[in-house]
Amino acid sequence: VQLQASGGGLVQPGGSLRLSCAASGFTLDYYVIAWFRQAPGKEREGVSFISMKDGTWYADSVKGRFTISRDSAKRTVYLQMNSLKPEDTALYYCAADALSRVAGGPHEAFRYDYWGHGTQVTVSS
Repeated sequence: VQLQASGGGLVQPGGSLRLSCAASGFTLDYYVIAWFRQAPGKEREGVSFISMKDGTWYADSVKGRFTISRDSAKRTVYLQMNSLKPEDTALYYCAADALSRVAGGPHEAFRYDYWGHGTQVTVSS
């Protein structure tokens, strides 16, 4: 199982970015794919996840601004981030695991075994 996150960068407040999580070595449709972020000095927090039947969840802090989606043909999960705020600045990670392993709390980082490297998002004027 391999995950590759990309798409981070520097953006002004109010701007947008789209993160991508490219998957290989497993069937994307059979796994829960989640995005987490970690800011300096803070714990890793759940941002969003998408389940096999395209059920989605968002942290309250990003609800209405971020959208998670999956393109099974491209084996990629996207996180569209709009109306970005300075507090969204963090290293963003994607993670994957079987529903049976994360069902107790898919927004909790410790439940996931498979992680990609982070991609930095910086929101600043």
